[in-house]
Amino acid sequence: MLAASYLPQELVAGSPIVQADTGPGGIYARLSDLGHAPTRFREEIRVRLPTSEEAARLSIPTDRAVIKLARTAFDAAGRAVEVNEMTLDTAAYVLDYEFDA
Repeated sequence: MLAASYLPQELVAGSPIVQADTGPGGIYARLSDLGHAPTRFREEIRVRLPTSEEAARLSIPTDRAVIKLARTAFDAAGRAVEVNEMTLDTAAYVLDYEFDA
């Protein structure tokens, strides 16, 4: 998997989130420390062929599809506090969702 997180600079500047090791509990624990714990998530999922760079970094053939998943985390006030973009090898991951109708 390839993954990158993006967080609002004005929210995280000077906090442990900007360190290589964010500490126990990771980014979400540090967002909670800042009073912006994620309370809701939205995911957008697409499937496509990888770029040559993605295929090389994932060690997969260029004709194997990848899953592009963008997860946005929102705090209780509805503010987006993180966007995480993931690229997953379709041969290695199963996305399993359960939700009420």
